[in-house]
Amino acid sequence: MTKFERHTSLIVVALEKELPINIVDGWQVLYTGVGKVNAAIEFCKAAVGAKHPKTIINYGSAGSLVAGLSGIHEVTKFVQRDMDARAIGFELGQTPFEDNIEIDLGRDGLTCGTGDSFVSDIPELQTDLVDMESYVLAKICKQLGLDFYCYKFISDNADEEAALDWDRQLNVGALQFADTILGIRN
Repeated sequence: MTKFERHTSLIVVALEKELPINIVDGWQVLYTGVGKVNAAIEFCKAAVGAKHPKTIINYGSAGSLVAGLSGIHEVTKFVQRDMDARAIGFELGQTPFEDNIEIDLGRDGLTCGTGDSFVSDIPELQTDLVDMESYVLAKICKQLGLDFYCYKFISDNADEEAALDWDRQLNVGALQFADTILGIRN
């Protein structure tokens, strides 16, 4: 049993490689491409277009910055790990002239640092996880008043082995997401 309705929810994923459509048959899925810009463009088209989703479920892989963390986790706090306007007086991660560094969904969960780089070394801005799309999706949903949920599968440890680990773990994560979050038995 899942708390999500398949006809009013939109699952947003960067790549079909992360969540093949046959694993979530019957659900609306949007593949955005990698990175904040691609995610913003494709998601905005879907959010205001014909799909009219009520609930957005972001799923994807993430690197862990916490030793021993594995499996699927809900993410409820988001920052931009590559926003750096310290030279003009803002904090690392703070968008200039905006008050909040973090988007907080108000539920228990992990923190994710989103940026347009694949992390293979510890970033300066510390979070639990790192990815390349979720911050922008959370921000757009907040501004549009859409329910937003984010689930990340720990595919790697954001270290020198990250690229190899990521590729090997994608199918495991997709099956776990379908089973534990959507209630689909594959």
